[in-house]
Amino acid sequence: MDARRYPIGKFKCPETITSTHIKQWISNIESLPIKISDLVSDFTEKQLETPYREDGWTARQVIHHIHDSHHNGYIRFKWAMTENSPIIKAYNEKLWAELFDTKTAPIHLSIDLIKALHAKWVYFLKGLSPVDLEKEFIHPEGNVTISLAEDIGIYAWHGNHHLAHLKSIAELA
Repeated sequence: MDARRYPIGKFKCPETITSTHIKQWISNIESLPIKISDLVSDFTEKQLETPYREDGWTARQVIHHIHDSHHNGYIRFKWAMTENSPIIKAYNEKLWAELFDTKTAPIHLSIDLIKALHAKWVYFLKGLSPVDLEKEFIHPEGNVTISLAEDIGIYAWHGNHHLAHLKSIAELA
């Protein structure tokens, strides 16, 4: 496995997801916005345009991607709570990362959105019951069924995964 591409490894869901896992994962989601903000607040334009690996996204693209991905994730939770095992809408993250706003917009636009989104998302997640956590959606890529409990873990991992990418850029300075 390429350590630059997966600096914290790939997500591995525990066979049994406990309330301890859920609490830790929600805590990771809750703390991510301030960790990102603190880390990148002094990034130079050069750092923002630096990819975390060869053929990887720039720091700017990573920050905007985190918002795009987590915004989609929040909506998936809402669908799973209001529909019976819905097939969610996937998006092409690689193409989204190539859009002009992802490549050029000031990072504070996505950082502000990540802060607001995560505050509302965490409030929502903390209110889910054990029965709610069993609700699921179907991801059309591979027709994979994902429970809300597992998806909390996926998004906690996803945030830390990209935070590690941003840390690798910070260490180049």
